[in-house]
Amino acid sequence: MDDFIFQDEADDEIECDNETTHSDKVWRILVIDDDESVHQVTKLVLADAEIENRRLDIVSAFSSVQAKEILSKDDSFCMAFVDVVMETDHAGLELVEWIRKEHKNQVIRLVLRTGQAGTAPEAKVIKDFDINDYKEKTDFTANKMITTVYASIRAYRDIMTIQRSLDAFKKLIEATHDLLKISQLKAFGSAALNHLLALMNVESSALYIARTQIDFAQNATSSIIACTGKYVCESDSLEGSSIDSQVKTRIVNAFDNKSHYSDQSCFVGYYRTSDHAASVLYIDFEGDGEHFKTNLAELFATNVALILESLTKQQEIERTQKELLFIVGEAVEARSKETGAHVRRVAIFCEMLARKLGLEESFVEAIRLAAPLHDLGKIAIPEKILHSPNKLAGADWEIMKSHAQIGGDILEKSSVSVSKLAARLARYHHENWDGTGYPEGLKGREIPIEARIMALADVFDALGSKRSYKEPWPADKIKKFLISEKDKKFDSELVDIFIGNYDEFLQVRVKYPDND
Repeated sequence: MDDFIFQDEADDEIECDNETTHSDKVWRILVIDDDESVHQVTKLVLADAEIENRRLDIVSAFSSVQAKEILSKDDSFCMAFVDVVMETDHAGLELVEWIRKEHKNQVIRLVLRTGQAGTAPEAKVIKDFDINDYKEKTDFTANKMITTVYASIRAYRDIMTIQRSLDAFKKLIEATHDLLKISQLKAFGSAALNHLLALMNVESSALYIARTQIDFAQNATSSIIACTGKYVCESDSLEGSSIDSQVKTRIVNAFDNKSHYSDQSCFVGYYRTSDHAASVLYIDFEGDGEHFKTNLAELFATNVALILESLTKQQEIERTQKELLFIVGEAVEARSKETGAHVRRVAIFCEMLARKLGLEESFVEAIRLAAPLHDLGKIAIPEKILHSPNKLAGADWEIMKSHAQIGGDILEKSSVSVSKLAARLARYHHENWDGTGYPEGLKGREIPIEARIMALADVFDALGSKRSYKEPWPADKIKKFLISEKDKKFDSELVDIFIGNYDEFLQVRVKYPDND
């Protein structure tokens, strides 16, 4: 046991912070010493100390074993006073080794105190052990104790600030990486807001990502890309949304003024992403926004806005491409005096079959896009053959059959993967499982899976539709026909899936009927 003796204090005592208000948060200090009087004196000296508006919470441990138990369960201590001689002559030094190497706590500030310096010489201890200060008890005045606490807490504060910044930066990188994987606007917006909450570590009652764009005709449109919290809105339009009028005004003002705005209740960031588009991030603080990391939010929101703009442009291109594919498909069907609804239904049937077959989602999306072009080759077939009220035979039938080859040849010229898939659809969707189809007489699994799917979808819809040469078949008759053609015209596995979900496929016809 060591004697804890204070020297006489000098007149120029250090004054503690004299703030009239203080935070509910505290700085936690662990005192590790086997002498009860050391704990009493330490608590007495630091009783009224207040550092950066926080009071001190002094916790006692009377052995290195007890200290290990406390630290193993609680990493909130900013510093610890560690006595050298306790259970053994070097118990304190062994504890320091455990804290740094085994417990791997590098942020707690460790101040070694000893009443027997000879057992742990200062020069050797500072060199060999990862401590932050060394004090001999006989030379450790009240003033020096308070000075040491100030220095240790401020060092701990700075280390934690750096660590939080590094953690936040890692989260920023991870969040941006995750967001780049998302291709849908709504999903992107929701993920962006979730990552923002985690990144900022701040409570928020409402978050929004809004976007405004001016098109070539100088028409301006504003939309809510994502929202969460107490003002969640169903409308995509900013003007038509049900969010709080003050929130809406702040977002509109940010767009109009092209600038940021923030106070203790909210943060509104404006981000111009192109000559004709900009985004606004709105954060409504649940509580005190004092510790909101504005710079980090700016960096994150800038990345989000740029990704958002790229994603929006990508989706506009994709939407245009999809619409053009349907328009071309409908134009071909219209020339054949068939309805555009056939194109839409067949695309949905193919999508459903591919998904129920368990194919990859990328393939499911691709076949849905490519399906409208399955009869593209009919643009080369004379109208008198296309519109014939009688069943075709002879030379006319051979000409009609050529549409599969022609469509495949046209689409095969493209290097785009969807067009390549559409080329196989067009060329092979009249091949039969038993090898009796055209144009190449492929058999079984020689026929590409997309063409086997299309063959079933196309026949099902054609049989249920009115044509120049026939009336629509009833559902039961179509069902029996499909079953009878298993392993003949169609892949039996696909027929089984289709029949097993027959009512679901029939509902597509109800939802997208022919307009006679």
